Amino acid sequence: MSNTDAIIIYAWMALGIVWLVTAFTSKRTVRRQSAGSRLMEVALGILAGVFLANIFTVGFLYKRFTPISPFSDAAGASLTLAGIAFSLWARFRLGRNWSGAVTLKQDHQLIRSGPYSIVRHPIYSGFLLALTGTAIARGTVSALIGVGAATVTLWLKSRTEEAFMTDQFGSEYLEYKREVKALIPFIW
Repeated sequence: MSNTDAIIIYAWMALGIVWLVTAFTSKRTVRRQSAGSRLMEVALGILAGVFLANIFTVGFLYKRFTPISPFSDAAGASLTLAGIAFSLWARFRLGRNWSGAVTLKQDHQLIRSGPYSIVRHPIYSGFLLALTGTAIARGTVSALIGVGAATVTLWLKSRTEEAFMTDQFGSEYLEYKREVKALIPFIW
């Protein structure tokens, strides 16, 4: 395992540990997305992970889109770390309103500060940046397909979340949507 692989793997593991530990601090759930919707997200997320892990080492899936070089390793690791850091910032800013599934919590608050003033779904934005970095470091078509699957997953999840937030916060959330882009600052 290269140093870059180790950095990326340990960064993702650290994120997973933080997610697991902080999951026990969330407020009580009062509304949850449907099981079918959640199952689709989980299935697509697993598919994304399989492709990003470069399990498929044959054919065009293992073809490289980046050269093996210190630059692509450094760029990939840097983007991965930056994306994970942004997601963690958003996770801690969201506080006890957080959940792995789309939910509404008891006394749910609309958070608009910190990373939420940059994009409406900064955890997802950070994940996409980190996954893109991981794909660059991996350098394979398989990893790019993984990023594509993750993008679809997070886009679907964000749409469900948008509906929940609009139902809960009404015009306040609609104003927020007009002012702040969903996933990519100033663009999307």
